[in-house]
Amino acid sequence: MYINGNWAAATADASFDVINPATGQVIKGVADGGRAEARSAIEAAHEALPAWREATAYQRSAFLMRAHALMLERQEDLARVMTEEQGKPLRAAQTEVRYAADFLVWFAEEAKRVYGEIIPSARADQRFLITHRPVGVVAAITPWNYPISMITRKLGPALAAGCTVVLKPAEATPLTAIETYRVFEDAGLPPGVVNLVTAADPKPIGEEFTENPLVRKLTFTGSTAVGKMLAGRAAGNMKRVSCELGGHAPFIVLEDADPVHAAKGLQLVKFLNTGQACISPNRIYVHRAILDDFVETLVGRVGAMKAGGGFEKGVTIGPLVNEAAVAKVDKQVQDARDHGAEVMLGGRRLTEDGLDQGYFYAPTVLNGVTSEMLIYREETFGPVAAIVPFEDEDEVLAMANDTHYGLAAYVYTQNLGKAMRLYEGLEFGIVGVNDINPASAAAPFGGMKDSGLGREGSREGIMEYLETKTGGFSI
Repeated sequence: MYINGNWAAATADASFDVINPATGQVIKGVADGGRAEARSAIEAAHEALPAWREATAYQRSAFLMRAHALMLERQEDLARVMTEEQGKPLRAAQTEVRYAADFLVWFAEEAKRVYGEIIPSARADQRFLITHRPVGVVAAITPWNYPISMITRKLGPALAAGCTVVLKPAEATPLTAIETYRVFEDAGLPPGVVNLVTAADPKPIGEEFTENPLVRKLTFTGSTAVGKMLAGRAAGNMKRVSCELGGHAPFIVLEDADPVHAAKGLQLVKFLNTGQACISPNRIYVHRAILDDFVETLVGRVGAMKAGGGFEKGVTIGPLVNEAAVAKVDKQVQDARDHGAEVMLGGRRLTEDGLDQGYFYAPTVLNGVTSEMLIYREETFGPVAAIVPFEDEDEVLAMANDTHYGLAAYVYTQNLGKAMRLYEGLEFGIVGVNDINPASAAAPFGGMKDSGLGREGSREGIMEYLETKTGGFSI
């Protein structure tokens, strides 16, 4: 762990094993922290807050720019650590490191653009001055599926705003977090500004984060159930909260769309990170008039994907995170089959060629999915494309919105009017129109309904870490 500028073991040298999901083998042991270590880290962040808060925006920006440069220099090493403990192909891990670095440079620039304003008063002798101040100590909890970019997407704006941070990374991917903190250390961040607590059991850390009065904001990315629990506990102590939670993204292909182009886009985004992404399409609505061409193209492209360990040449799809993830995906597929869906491809765990040692599931295409099936209602977080035929635009909009989630949605059409109607009508925070990558450090990222609170990235991202302060001056 990294607390107050020092690397430390846990109390009584407790540790837990990090597992390679492609092989099932132990990579190494990591310090297993608990509530006491979280409290120490919070106290260190609180001690460091006044000096970091009063540093100029240009000074804070310089630290982030150095961290950005170091992260790019170490891109290959960071990517290899990520592939080993998370499983994604090495090329995808390299892309994620670059994406993570983007947040550092973006918020290094945004640190210098936290503007205030002067508001006219009805009184001639009065002026209103509006400024923004850092919220204080931030507790951050990040997920395993994007183990480096989710760190910088939170720490970048927090540090730029003048906050200090305590991070609890996912228990499945602590090694990437450790190497990321070595970047921060080598960038010269003062002791206590960034702190890292690794743990096998997240519960006591979450309790300390939500109950300790020194923590003024909690930021979390993960499941909706855990996010609701943390937000509720934090609300009881009047802490600021931002949460990026689950998704159940619709992917709508209208009658006028090019079915081949749409199928190619769907294959790229659906099977990204083995389907383990919160913006991954879950319900694929395809107009019946172009259904056959879409399915034919999709099956051909998905069938050509190669599963395996992320370091193996030519591998395009990696393992799921653990045994429970495999069981969840297979349960949804078997339920869909039992309720009449046609398994066009896959539909089973992969065990040949040594893959039985890891958590691999075959890239799967289901056709004829209906609303009675589990996969229609539950987020899959796996490599399964569930196709739902439709015939009417109003019908598909209603079906797409019929969910408690509201993170991402996708639309393929060549008609500008239809594109705008669906963009405006879809109850989702992010909508990609003929675009499978509607995400950038420069763009707001976040959802509606049960998909979360607040936005990350963009100029909105730094505001999540700032308080608005009003000064009334009588002159």
